[in-house]
Amino acid sequence: MTDLSMLPPPSGESAPGPAVAVRGLGRRFGDVVAVAGIDLDVPRGSFFGLVGPNGAGKTTTLSMVTGLLRPDAGTVVVLGHDVWADPVAAKRLLGILPDGLRIFDRLTGLQLVTYSGLLRGLSREVATQRAGELIRALGLAEARDKLVVDYSAGMTKKVTLAAALVHGPKVLVLDEPFEAVDPVSAATIRRILADFAAAGGTVVLSSHVMDLVERICSHVAVLARGEVLASGTVDQVRRGASLEERFVDLVGGTTEVEGLEWLRTSSD
Repeated sequence: MTDLSMLPPPSGESAPGPAVAVRGLGRRFGDVVAVAGIDLDVPRGSFFGLVGPNGAGKTTTLSMVTGLLRPDAGTVVVLGHDVWADPVAAKRLLGILPDGLRIFDRLTGLQLVTYSGLLRGLSREVATQRAGELIRALGLAEARDKLVVDYSAGMTKKVTLAAALVHGPKVLVLDEPFEAVDPVSAATIRRILADFAAAGGTVVLSSHVMDLVERICSHVAVLARGEVLASGTVDQVRRGASLEERFVDLVGGTTEVEGLEWLRTSSD
């Protein structure tokens, strides 16, 4: 079992309600509607998957949920705190692994995670202790003193996850956390996230891998063209089919391929 004893057990606020409540959330980029006034409830203690095709609005949605991108309309409330009206209180509860955000990659892995803890108000002693434990738990011990700029894509994903966890958040928001990660590391990350959720924390993640979401998530929302097509428990959304089959049915399109006969013709 992964030892994450340095992270205080996540717990919800005393007020009832979902961990994350999204109402009328919308965002345009010029004439393009990226997110079209969506509503979502993420239950406390859930493992919530956000799935959709490329360009569906997943990253834009998560960026607005975490306060990285200001919405044109709507509200996001995290454990009773409005992300835009009360950003300091809301962001204190969040751990974020965004996609493509620049990091301080001229620090070593250990320095980066420690610095993230210091930014979150931890003492240097506590931040250093937690950073070391997270680095070991995620299989980065041999690279702890190596500059992050020299990390592989998978190692960078793991060290940014460590930075998201170091302050002991109550809600984790992860954009494609398993992308570029090897199978052993992916299994370790799944165990860490499962332990986090089992202790009362809430995990929200985006992914293109339907099988992964179906195996590890308790709840799922299908997003396409900036709209929520279905949301609920995984069983409610998939309706007896596989999640991938239900996804294709909801999103539309076809898996049939026309032409390209030349690719199917063996050459001498």
